Amino acid sequence: MHRTLPDWRLLASLAAVAVMLFAPGQVAAAADDASKVVARVNGQSITEADMDMAKNEIGSDLASLPPEVQRRALAEYLIDNMLFAEAAEHAKLAQTPEFENQMRYLRRRVLRERYFEQTLKSKVGEDEARKIYNARVSQLQPEDEFAARHILVDSEKKAKELRAKIEAGADFAEVAKENSTDPGSKANGGLLGYFTKGQMVPEFEAAVVKMHKGEVSDPVKTAFGWHIIKLEDRRRKPPPSFEDVKDTIMASLVVRLAQEQAAAMRQKAKLEYVDEDIKKQVDEQAKQAAEKPKEPAPAAAPAPDAAPKQ
Repeated sequence: MHRTLPDWRLLASLAAVAVMLFAPGQVAAAADDASKVVARVNGQSITEADMDMAKNEIGSDLASLPPEVQRRALAEYLIDNMLFAEAAEHAKLAQTPEFENQMRYLRRRVLRERYFEQTLKSKVGEDEARKIYNARVSQLQPEDEFAARHILVDSEKKAKELRAKIEAGADFAEVAKENSTDPGSKANGGLLGYFTKGQMVPEFEAAVVKMHKGEVSDPVKTAFGWHIIKLEDRRRKPPPSFEDVKDTIMASLVVRLAQEQAAAMRQKAKLEYVDEDIKKQVDEQAKQAAEKPKEPAPAAAPAPDAAPKQ
């Protein structure tokens, strides 16, 4: 496939649309619901469809409000919007070249978004996304993750005293609450949750990977002070579920399809760069692409029974 634009340029022009297509709350209302009137301003109706579009526009600014307050805020926003629009009409602001230019631009933008929604998105299926998910999961390298508690103190002497207290039967979590200087975990009894290699400082990690579940370490010194560590659990890190990543995969499939269609349409279109600076950049890029050696075709994927074992 020939490309007339670098990937970053295409992604920049398409990413916003892909996010719009797959963001929560973007599902279009049914026709009957969409036409339902919410309010009227000087005889003009504000409908549920208007409410949906307003939510897409400013909903993130209202996220902290209760749902019923959000809905009222959207209605008030649309009422003010309509009143100001009427005022602009009376001032004949819709009869200016600036307004016509902006409307022409917005019409193209909305048509592009509808094309994504009605044409491109409909060509991307969940089955294809699941195949990609399964392929990527099969390539993941096994990785252990650990759940631990720790108590952080300023001296080795204090760490040894607390460890001896725990060995004598004191509850690790209670000792952490009473003595740890780590503000991030102290209230939770020193609980750090699950982590993998590379997420903790080297000395802490080196101690953890040698421990067995339920074991309490000797004092461990790091740049933060002295730690006593209790390993709560160690397990093979599970991959993310398909549902967790489905929207991201499907959005990437839409962007890929859009890249392919954009490249095909550009090849058929008559493009003329009139701006001399832009034309110079395009010509230089085309020259560099022509001089770049062609990459060899990728090797075929191994058959399932020939796949390397992990």
